[in-house]
Amino acid sequence: MTERRVLLEDMKSLLAPQRFKDFTVNGLQVEGSERVRRVMSGVTASQNLLDEAVAWQADMVLVHHGYFWKNEPVAITGMKQRRIATLLGHDINLVAWHLPLDAHSTLGNNVLLAQRMGWTVRGVLDGEVGQGLLYHGEMAECSQQTLAEQLHQQLAHKPLMISGHDRPVRRIAWCTGGAQDMIIDAAEAGMDAFVSGEVSERTTHLAREMGITYYAAGHHATERDGIRALGEWLAQRHDIEHRFVDIDNPV
Repeated sequence: MTERRVLLEDMKSLLAPQRFKDFTVNGLQVEGSERVRRVMSGVTASQNLLDEAVAWQADMVLVHHGYFWKNEPVAITGMKQRRIATLLGHDINLVAWHLPLDAHSTLGNNVLLAQRMGWTVRGVLDGEVGQGLLYHGEMAECSQQTLAEQLHQQLAHKPLMISGHDRPVRRIAWCTGGAQDMIIDAAEAGMDAFVSGEVSERTTHLAREMGITYYAAGHHATERDGIRALGEWLAQRHDIEHRFVDIDNPV
């Protein structure tokens, strides 16, 4: 068992949330027990995940997508009330790490996606003007369809592919989650392909007209690894139990 304060300080030191201009609160979002024995991690703090945490008697829920997003309604009613009531009623801490977890160089969603896919990381394309989220690198040259099949196999999620040219793929950029509009920066940097989680109507035209092939590989599917790795990292350093729960999400 470990004090909540110690766990939070350790994660803050690792992830450096002060570096990011985010759309939500990073770190502790809902306060629960001061002492933590069991940490359950998952991508999103849905009611299903909270119910799993209650059944397992978790003291902390660790997620990538928490609550209190910019411009969302502030009233704690309906679904939000039920979720927060579950946490408070069972003295469970809710801790969320969003952009800091996407960008981290060893436990982040982007670097772990590259490891899973066997891509070589060459750097970030938005390091000077952005937040270090748009990774780029190289992969073994293959057809566009072969890359789609590799993503399907590794992520257990069939990607939507929008072809912007007829070349093989070698130079690749990626940013997990809802980063489809970074396709512009990827195309301008001369990438053959760009991978993210979601797709918008405009993404089709951007890919076709800018000559880059886009893969919408699933918001949830591309962001499972980071939060699981963070939970495992905590368990290796502290006297806690960790369990990752993957709540199915087709998006």
